Amino acid sequence: MITSRAASRTPAAREGDRVATNRARVKSVEDSIRDTDEPGHRLKRHLSGLDLAVFGVGVIIGTGIFVLTGVVARDQSGPAVAISFVIAGVVCGLAALCYAEFASTVPVAGSAYTFSYATFGEFVAWIIGWDLVLELALGAATVAVGWSGYLNQLLGDLGVPLPTSIAGDEARFNIPAIVIVAVMTAVLVLGIKLSSRVTSVIVAIKVAIVLLVIAVGVFFVKAANYTPFVPPAQPPAADASGWDAPLVQTLFGFMPGTFGWGGVIAGASIVFFAFIGFDIVATAAEETKDPAKDMPRGIIGSLVICTALYVAVSLVVVGMQRYSELSAEAPLAEAFSSVGLPIFAGIISLGALAGLTSVVMILMLGQSRVLFAMSRDHLLPPAFAAVHPRYGTPYKITIVTGVFVAFLAAVVPLEELASLVNIGTLFAFVLVSIGVWVLRRTRPELPRTFRVPMVQVLPWVSAAACLWLMANLPGETWLRFVVWMALGIGLYFVYGRRRSRLAAGGSLDPATAGERETARNRATD
Repeated sequence: MITSRAASRTPAAREGDRVATNRARVKSVEDSIRDTDEPGHRLKRHLSGLDLAVFGVGVIIGTGIFVLTGVVARDQSGPAVAISFVIAGVVCGLAALCYAEFASTVPVAGSAYTFSYATFGEFVAWIIGWDLVLELALGAATVAVGWSGYLNQLLGDLGVPLPTSIAGDEARFNIPAIVIVAVMTAVLVLGIKLSSRVTSVIVAIKVAIVLLVIAVGVFFVKAANYTPFVPPAQPPAADASGWDAPLVQTLFGFMPGTFGWGGVIAGASIVFFAFIGFDIVATAAEETKDPAKDMPRGIIGSLVICTALYVAVSLVVVGMQRYSELSAEAPLAEAFSSVGLPIFAGIISLGALAGLTSVVMILMLGQSRVLFAMSRDHLLPPAFAAVHPRYGTPYKITIVTGVFVAFLAAVVPLEELASLVNIGTLFAFVLVSIGVWVLRRTRPELPRTFRVPMVQVLPWVSAAACLWLMANLPGETWLRFVVWMALGIGLYFVYGRRRSRLAAGGSLDPATAGERETARNRATD
């Protein structure tokens, strides 16, 4: 019925749509898919649905499960931190449904960038591509610094610590961070199949450690530590003002308190960081054997698995140790020490180190695929879109990504910039959620192996939930986000807009795409 309504539109209406599409420089879904088969830009398809789920789990489970549990339980939610994880998981789940429909409909590298190109047009696509640098490159650099800190902690336990000037969060030139980025860059260049195997081994190690923590810790849970499950609400701190205050407080005077149900919701804004990464699965669409079926399974499956693990770990930790006594730096290790099991501190550190290794690699994988798609569209220098003839990977842009991430991790203080990862991700979620609704209206005839249920409602609920979490981030984060976006807009008008493939006469809609293909066939004949 939807297709018949689309077909019944008058020629004048269809011509109006075409003109509007041209002005917005919308790249059709057909053109995006056709680009994946261009000589020199064709990626090798090696990934299955299981591989994608492993990628998702590999990037989601990182420092969040080892650190944020204690911070949020102690300062925001109390034992109800498990509910904070559920709320954040539901928000991500709504966005995951939208990503799953897009990824099965437009199985092209680039994730939110490619999806936005097919719905909102080139300018918004550039904005979202530029925004994803905040999530992926900055996130990878931040995690690499954390990896360096955990490595130095383990070396310290063995009696051979590295000087703090070259390792850890306060290093002037972080050598271990450079090394891990360089190694992961080499793995990514050597092929997606090798990357998948390395990720599978690492994920197996850290999931085993997480399950061990749950299985052992459950025997030391005390029911008294769960009371009260939702501690009584307390007024906000008197010094929570200015740029450090949440934007919602600055704009509307609403001052989120601690504990109570308000604290539980505020805690969800913080633990959201622990879920970042499931959307990266969508960046590997071109390297998936059957993206129409495997992408939804990988995206949703990885999110469900990680949400279950997060809830289980948080319930065990707050049951082992009173929430008010939890450590902010190493809550899991301290919880086990409090019940006479200090040996688990080393095991947990090993799990965290393994977890961060896969996070660095998969974040860089996602970043390189987004930049690869942008280069293929000539919004960035097209030379970066070259694919290695033997390994079938976008090796040039992968190396550029590795150099950029290594530089950030080595010399740039990232503590205050880490919250930019959250706002960049949430902004991408908002556009993808709305984009699903837009593409249903503009291209209802496209084949969709996965459909968002209640499409008139759920995408808008997803966008609103993401905007609410964004509003709970500090004003200082918003200021930096606006500055970063302004830089990106300037770069687009200076370089990308004039050199874009669409500006050079590339096709803009299915009709002109068909004409171009026919002309090519005639020329070949």
